[in-house]
Amino acid sequence: MGYVAVKGGTRAIDESIKRLKYERVRQEQAVEVSQIEAGLRGLVDQVMSESSIYNEKLASLAIKQAEGNPEEAVFLLRAFRSTLPRKHYSQVIESHEMKVERRISASFKDIPGGQILGATTDYTHRLLDFGLLSESNQQVREWLHRFQEECHIEQDSTSSPLTLPKVLDYLRSEGLIPPCESKDDEPDDVTRESLEFPSSRSQRLQILTRGQTGAVTSLAYAVIRGYGALHPTVGELRVGKLPVNISHPYEEGEEEDGYYIGDIKVTEVEMLMPVTVEKEYGKKEMEFEIGYGICYGQNETKAIAMSILDNCLENPHLGYPSHDEEFVLYHIDSVESTGFISHLKMPHYVTFQSKLDSVRKTKKQDEEAKEKQEVKS
Repeated sequence: MGYVAVKGGTRAIDESIKRLKYERVRQEQAVEVSQIEAGLRGLVDQVMSESSIYNEKLASLAIKQAEGNPEEAVFLLRAFRSTLPRKHYSQVIESHEMKVERRISASFKDIPGGQILGATTDYTHRLLDFGLLSESNQQVREWLHRFQEECHIEQDSTSSPLTLPKVLDYLRSEGLIPPCESKDDEPDDVTRESLEFPSSRSQRLQILTRGQTGAVTSLAYAVIRGYGALHPTVGELRVGKLPVNISHPYEEGEEEDGYYIGDIKVTEVEMLMPVTVEKEYGKKEMEFEIGYGICYGQNETKAIAMSILDNCLENPHLGYPSHDEEFVLYHIDSVESTGFISHLKMPHYVTFQSKLDSVRKTKKQDEEAKEKQEVKS
């Protein structure tokens, strides 16, 4: 569903569009796309994830055109995405090949390779930095030069690997969590075939990673508060770049013969959910279930929330809407929900007038009945 075109007076619509541009430029300041790409990293990553297209420049352009409205930017970028040809399919991307920039675990203090805090606001004071009001390009260049020199010294004194082992692999090696099931089936693509129920996990994961960040977060929060009674722990959260390879377009070969075409920055989360399982003879044991989340860019809250909902939909409990795949998957899509809500602004004269006539008729009948009653009395 998508409400795009609206019929109406051509002149009125043209003037409305002119006024829209006026509101964007009336302060005589043109925001450059490069500035959005450089300074609004979080918003750019969010729009790319919800649009299912990894292109920072195009996402920044959509944000500029939408005047910073993420829902409108996603709508624009998805519309553009639908015009693009699909020329190649990438080879399977293995997340253990990620070039890690940030990596933490809330389940273990000491993990192989160590905890890497990386870039995060988790440890900052949530106070307005009024110094940013007077920040200049010269100040930025000077600070950046000093920081790069410091990093160069640190890199000479300590070396760390670009790729790190997965934390949960050690739990699997001990038999504490089940091994990953390898499937050769081609994943479903909800952008090419409509969603059907019961859905496959590939469909659920794709819709969750495309889902509106706030909606995914809200539903996952509801699960933790009691609508599902999950108490998850982050087994591993990592942010980094994954290499993308494609096979030769005309010659079939081994995976190792693929061509490297670039990398994408993603946030990946593997969540641990403790559950009590009843064994034979009524014996109860605690086990761990896994929830998985991954999205473009650095969007840790969404990836964590996605992993919670992934587990809920994999292990549904009747009675909780947050475990109902139709309820969750149909209501987290940004374009679908925004489009339907926004269409309420469109003309509904005919339907409303019919309702209005019905109300008037009912009211008139009540008044006539009241008058007859008064006459009798």
